Amino acid sequence: MVAKWLRENTIAAGILTVLRLYLGYSWLTAGLHKLTGEGFDTTGFLKGAIANPVKGPDGSMVYGTYVGFLKDFAVPNAHIFNTIVPLGEFLVGLGLILGCLTTAAMFFGLIMNFAYVMAGTISTNPMDILLGVIILFAGYNAGKFGLDRWVLPFIKKTVSKQKEPFRQNV
Repeated sequence: MVAKWLRENTIAAGILTVLRLYLGYSWLTAGLHKLTGEGFDTTGFLKGAIANPVKGPDGSMVYGTYVGFLKDFAVPNAHIFNTIVPLGEFLVGLGLILGCLTTAAMFFGLIMNFAYVMAGTISTNPMDILLGVIILFAGYNAGKFGLDRWVLPFIKKTVSKQKEPFRQNV
């Protein structure tokens, strides 16, 4: 009942638009600040996440595999993350604000939220994850009052036209 309302109701689409704009503004400003600031560098954050990993009640690492990823891949390639983190945050925010490819933008926003949580940064991430899951679950209805109204049918139409030459006449 709630799922159908979230995915199909016009009032739900309005509420989702407000949530989308809130999260979009948060993501966009975070990314813009990093893009236009004085040289964003992930190295310190990554080394801090490795030195102080999230620990369980018994004192052992909770996300050992993730810490290994940070240590063995992210730190040596910090220059890549210095570009993709701010750009990703900015694009997620832009997609959510414009309501363009909303579910894709929210999916990647959630990936970043979970990455921050697994690195030990709580901040607003739990609330952002909750709101993001609601937006992702609502699907098309979350971008109904946005560019998705025109972009998604255009993509669907374009993709279906490309499939036609490969169909066999029976």
